Amino acid sequence: MSADAKRSGRGRRVAAETRRLARIAELLEDEYGAPKRRASRDLIGSLVSTVLSQNTRDANSGRAYSQLRVRFPTWGDVADARPRSIESAIRSGGLARTKAGRIRTILRSIEREEGSLDLSFLRELPTEEVLDYLRGFEGVGAKTAACVALFGLGRDVMPVDTHVHRVVGRLGVIGPGRGPEATFAALRDVVPRGKSLSLHVNLIRLGRTVCRPRRPGCGECPLRRLCAHARGIQKMA
Repeated sequence: MSADAKRSGRGRRVAAETRRLARIAELLEDEYGAPKRRASRDLIGSLVSTVLSQNTRDANSGRAYSQLRVRFPTWGDVADARPRSIESAIRSGGLARTKAGRIRTILRSIEREEGSLDLSFLRELPTEEVLDYLRGFEGVGAKTAACVALFGLGRDVMPVDTHVHRVVGRLGVIGPGRGPEATFAALRDVVPRGKSLSLHVNLIRLGRTVCRPRRPGCGECPLRRLCAHARGIQKMA
């Protein structure tokens, strides 16, 4: 097969998956509504809150963030604090020692490299450069960087957390055996323009309530007709 034929075949596959994801987004919006896009004024806060959200529930990470802001009124105060003081403030979020060290290191790196605790310059950078910059910090992977880009900057990029990874895998949108970071890279080419926020938020909702890790509720799923996993269950029945 020639290189041109391979490119043409790949282009058709990408177009087909994009159309399929557009239909998935539509069905999920019918079920859950369309989330509204909001950019954050405090990009440092967006980054810190996303680090706090790693491997914990939203309620716990939100509580930890609020307690951190009460204990330390400015990000400079956090950067100058002892790790144990930060750890104490964010204990409710889980993995406090690890996250306290990461947050302090990130803040000190930003201050050292940029001259101040200010990430507003990211608003002027292309999305790929934003992602590369954020992933340069220890403890910031593809999901965390993409969350800051999506929720902090309002960029059209879809983070892949455990729920999104599980659901798109069952749907058959991605091939088997991919990890979350590989899934994130694969989805970059096929997510319909303007649908990153909607798909991310609503796939998480679906993953928490219907497409659960164990015993998914395929019979009540709005995506069951588009789902490879649900079709497989029907064949076995």
